[in-house]
Amino acid sequence: MRLSSIVACVGLIVMLSACGSEPVKDTPATTPAPPAQIGWGKGPTMAYPRSAHALVSTGDAIYAIAGSGTRRNPVFQVERLEGAVWMTESALPIETGLNAAAAVENAGLIYVIGGFEGTTNTPTSKMFVYEPASLEWVEGPDLPAARGGHAATVLDGKIHIVGGGNSERTIADHDVFDTSKGTWTSAAPLPRAMGSPALVAFDGKLYSIGGRSGGEDFGDVYIYDPATNAWTSGPSIDPRGTSGAVVYCNAIWVIGGESQARGEALSEVLKLEAGGTEWVKETPMPTARNYSRAAVMGGKIYVAGGNTTPDAMSHSSEGTAIVETYNGECSR
Repeated sequence: MRLSSIVACVGLIVMLSACGSEPVKDTPATTPAPPAQIGWGKGPTMAYPRSAHALVSTGDAIYAIAGSGTRRNPVFQVERLEGAVWMTESALPIETGLNAAAAVENAGLIYVIGGFEGTTNTPTSKMFVYEPASLEWVEGPDLPAARGGHAATVLDGKIHIVGGGNSERTIADHDVFDTSKGTWTSAAPLPRAMGSPALVAFDGKLYSIGGRSGGEDFGDVYIYDPATNAWTSGPSIDPRGTSGAVVYCNAIWVIGGESQARGEALSEVLKLEAGGTEWVKETPMPTARNYSRAAVMGGKIYVAGGNTTPDAMSHSSEGTAIVETYNGECSR
């Protein structure tokens, strides 16, 4: 659904004006590059250090949005990676900035949902929608309740939001946004309240992985079936929160995060194959990070930003600009 349709459907207000772009020019044919080396490598460093941010892939580009950076200050710039350099493309349309927000891409639009204002523990219910093609932001329908530290993904064209916390406690809420109707509905809550879970859509179901509440980390994996509106238990992992997760090479990959019990930022990478009953350890990241946000583009996993120092009680940690990429056998 295009941004113009959303504006008509829910009466949103355009917040930034559109900008033009240069036409694409034909380029001469070149000799194909040799296959990339399998494993972890160094990616283009971000322009702005970030932690507790959001990372979104549109397939042909990756966007880094919000979070806290140098000296724990909020990062307002939205930067985009398409080739070898991150470019500042826009800015968040909220004066305070955001940390621990969730963001997803759906039908060419990027939805930035909830989060905590600036570097505070004050949650917001705001949703902002960005159209990369026009560089326009609009404000969408508010979440049913303010929250931050939650996770989001898209399943069957609908945006699912799970977990997180308000200003008093962690929550198990599961809300669904129908982008075609511009409406929120409630779905079966998580089996337990938690913040900072990882969430992916895989084989027609949702997988909520890990998470935490206060000083306790969880290793539970919960699987949601939209056909039954119910969660069941999947193969568990060692407890952790703030991990990144992607679907890559027909498997779920859980990357980095933080163990409060061990007092460590994690470099561990775990993989669950389709139909698998056990998580397999893959080659760890070169740099251990919590808030290890991950996205897939061009046959590679990109892990951008995060914090290298254990800081579990804060979601406004000082960020890094580190980017590391993983190239798997499936990309050949």
